[in-house]
Amino acid sequence: MALGRTYAVSLVGMNGHVVEVEADIGQTLPAFVLLGLPDASLNEAKDRIRAAARNAGVPLSRRKITVNLIPASLPKRGSSFDLAIVMSALAAAGDVRGVGSTVFIAELGLDGQLRPVHGVLPAVMAAVEAGHHRIVVAEENAPEAALVPAAEVGSYRTLAEVALAFGADAARVALPEPSVRSEPVLPVVRSGPTRDLSDIAGQHEARFALEIAAAGAHHLLMVGPPGAGKTMLAERLPGILPDLEDDHAMEVTAIHSLSGERHCTELVRKPPFESPHHTATPASIIGGGSGIPRPGAASRAHRGILFLDEAPEYERRVLEALREPLESGRLVLHRASGTASYPARFQLVLALNPCPCGLANGKGIDCLCTAQQRRRYFNRLSGPLLDRVDLQLAVQRLSMADYVDVRSPETSAAVAGRVAEARAAQRERLLRWNYATNAEVQGRILRGELALPRAVTASLDRALDRNLVSARGWDRVLRVAWTIADLGGRSRPDADDVVTALGFRLQERAA
Repeated sequence: MALGRTYAVSLVGMNGHVVEVEADIGQTLPAFVLLGLPDASLNEAKDRIRAAARNAGVPLSRRKITVNLIPASLPKRGSSFDLAIVMSALAAAGDVRGVGSTVFIAELGLDGQLRPVHGVLPAVMAAVEAGHHRIVVAEENAPEAALVPAAEVGSYRTLAEVALAFGADAARVALPEPSVRSEPVLPVVRSGPTRDLSDIAGQHEARFALEIAAAGAHHLLMVGPPGAGKTMLAERLPGILPDLEDDHAMEVTAIHSLSGERHCTELVRKPPFESPHHTATPASIIGGGSGIPRPGAASRAHRGILFLDEAPEYERRVLEALREPLESGRLVLHRASGTASYPARFQLVLALNPCPCGLANGKGIDCLCTAQQRRRYFNRLSGPLLDRVDLQLAVQRLSMADYVDVRSPETSAAVAGRVAEARAAQRERLLRWNYATNAEVQGRILRGELALPRAVTASLDRALDRNLVSARGWDRVLRVAWTIADLGGRSRPDADDVVTALGFRLQERAA
């Protein structure tokens, strides 16, 4: 029986499914049949791989070739199946041997060149978890595939080289002339200029709030007039965050590989920073697109910062769609063609003016907005969304004394040192619950094992009774208080820490 078998990987969101690729060569008239719910781009592989195999010197059989992708009920999409399909067809014809349990992940050009594809890192992770350690990819994807421990990666430039490596007749194979590509096929994302906290004049309270947000992974809202430094503060938050640990770095790198926005040659260690324009659609923020939904800015900001400048200008649907991931740290997108799940544990940073004209600061005597206009402007941010933001800060306009102060402000490196020490204290305290930061701690733990004396939480309790904070807000104030204590080197928060945390909670409302 002329039957060949190889393996590929189908990605549904971040979840990879190993797909068995069977090829059968029949005795009927020439044809090529592809089964197993392929999409349009995958259906085009039939003509693509015939030309690639012919130009590589290993033409496919002229008989009927039937390729089945198992499981047949799983939708398959994209061009990453090309190499697995052609190798299974060649194995069925006896032209190659030993493909066995090898997973092939690459697109084919008509000339037989192997083209890189997006999502190689999560695909290789899924293959290794399923017990398939031998992986073949295009040469450009090799550094990314090699990031997965225990993966035995083979990389090639052309189909001819792959066929030769798996026992094809060397006399038939048309090996190309050695060549050097002048530029990478996938875009390489380079880091921008370094932004340091020392660039910011004054704003001591805002800098302290930024330090708290970094230390405890808390969400932050800043309200202030134009030019007060809200955007500068937000852009410097990643610089004081600690580098990502191995498991988190693997998650972040896999998301960026899947979204295709960078050429991954090493793990992403720096927390990502996403700052979409206020005209962004829900699909671009949350994720979407035709077929299986793709990751949006919220998922690309996983373990980093999602900064929404001029927050009231975003569509209401965009802002409300963030409520679920702020609590769960995950986005589950349901579409007619399937369901995709992406991690989205980001820090949300919101910035907005005090009113539409931006002049309602201090006494607001220069403001041209009516009370109704100001109310309508702030009502674009719903109460349930604001209730999920731990720190709500009123950023004041800079005074001339602060602006011309010749003393050197504290650098990001100095603040990052304190943040790292606070994170270490949190990790040690929360290890038994498998949490890393105070922002993740559940309310039952704050009210149980980590409960504080009523004398310490008296001010917060009164705020809850007076309906100044909700039950969710009560928990979030305590989380911030624990972070303030960690920054101060204290084992538990005191009453002053709780008052400070409550002040950050109510400051925007007072402003």
